Amino acid sequence: MVSSGVERLVYTEDVGGSIPSLPIALMFTITVALPLVGSLLTYLLPSESKYGRFVALSFSTVTLLVCVDLWCAFDDSLGGYQFTNTAAFLPSLGVSLGIGVDGISFLFLLLNSFLVPICLLSSWDSIKYRAKEYFALFRMMEGFVNLVFITTDRLVFYLAFEMVLIPMFLVVGHWGSRERKVRASYFFFRYTLLGSVPFLIAILYLRNTQGTTDIQLLSFVNRSPATEILLWLAFFASFAVKVPIIPVHIWLPEAHVEAPTAGSVFLAGILLKLGTYGLVRLSIPRFPIATAYFSPMIVTLCLVAIVYASFTAIRQTDIKRIIAYASVAHMNITLLGIFSMTIVGISGGVFQMLAHGVVSGALFLCVGVLYDRYHSRLVSYYGGIAQFIPLYAIVFLGFTIANIALPGTANFTGEFLIMLGLMNWSTVGTFFSTSGLVLGGAYSLWLLNRIIYGNVKSGLDYTPDLSDIEKACLFPLFLVILWIGLYPEPFLASRESASSLIIVSITL
Repeated sequence: MVSSGVERLVYTEDVGGSIPSLPIALMFTITVALPLVGSLLTYLLPSESKYGRFVALSFSTVTLLVCVDLWCAFDDSLGGYQFTNTAAFLPSLGVSLGIGVDGISFLFLLLNSFLVPICLLSSWDSIKYRAKEYFALFRMMEGFVNLVFITTDRLVFYLAFEMVLIPMFLVVGHWGSRERKVRASYFFFRYTLLGSVPFLIAILYLRNTQGTTDIQLLSFVNRSPATEILLWLAFFASFAVKVPIIPVHIWLPEAHVEAPTAGSVFLAGILLKLGTYGLVRLSIPRFPIATAYFSPMIVTLCLVAIVYASFTAIRQTDIKRIIAYASVAHMNITLLGIFSMTIVGISGGVFQMLAHGVVSGALFLCVGVLYDRYHSRLVSYYGGIAQFIPLYAIVFLGFTIANIALPGTANFTGEFLIMLGLMNWSTVGTFFSTSGLVLGGAYSLWLLNRIIYGNVKSGLDYTPDLSDIEKACLFPLFLVILWIGLYPEPFLASRESASSLIIVSITL
């Protein structure tokens, strides 16, 4: 028990079975070193070589297959971390290279390993300028993101958390689609880096006062309410920018609009999840008093953000901006579940993070297909394209239906659990949050209708339907969305691991 009327509930591990473990060198090699080595080999190829993309895709595919094999060995019945191990990193500073995965982090390890090969394939023919560097940067981002998901040390978490910014900054700035790409890349970098400064200060404070930065060891430290609130705010400043929460969301539409297609897919599918993952992993279970204190404020901000982002999406003229603001709305719906302070709500938030990563990535790929053919992202430019590319129209319809959370699709399960958890916390909040579902249907279906149906706009010429590479990118996403929506049990099994986190219960 801790003070201020807040009860910390600890869900202990099931010790009836043995927890799988791997040598740290093997686990690190599989998830981090393999992508980084692939990045280095791709970069070291001669400039005139055309095999850089093949090397990058080969390493990415191997990483995905190995992560799937690890998933098969993962035991959902056990709570807490599995495949754990620790190696000395900076022992004099109390920093260790601890690794481990639970049901939450493994979902995002799989999501990252699944989306990166699709990002590489989507750029197969469209990236001509300095292609080997481009593909190498995506492999680098995959390695750093995987390190974020497997580390159990706060300082290592921070280092990997920030190292992802550098390759994404270069991807947006060098391979963006318009003249504003450099401005957008600096916008993205400044917002996300400056937001993380309080995060670093808080980690250094914990190291100086507690002698360690290990996530699990710091879970059992009691602090005064004032100290906990200050630490929570320092962590939240970084994670809020990554989510993003309004009003620190301005960088996201700019980065999405200027980034290449694969950059937008990675940004929406993976990077936005680092903020919510950080909240679930580092803030909510570690600072229960501050979380309970700030939850009403965060829920209110999320409700405002959902309505604001949805109405802003409706009035946009650029297709990418519409999907970018839709991402802001959906990520704030995710936060409603996380800050509902219920097990089902947090489980729904985690599940929605996974679903949004697949659906939003698929929608940005669809925009890229149109842009590669017609070199325009203005909604007013399109109309009746189902008459030219009917297979694309069917796929885009499927992803739009998933985006509005129709039953049987990925988003429905997550949003249903979020609403169920929020209902246990606040009936009024649940009532207002449903506005996001209604408005989401409005801007999604309106966009679909203006692009796919109606009369063919003048200037639109016949173009071939989906190519083999585009099918290889879009069809797996379509199947995964249906799989998650129709049979979510393999992914919902992670709720047991979510329950093993330290959950905050507000007692009045």
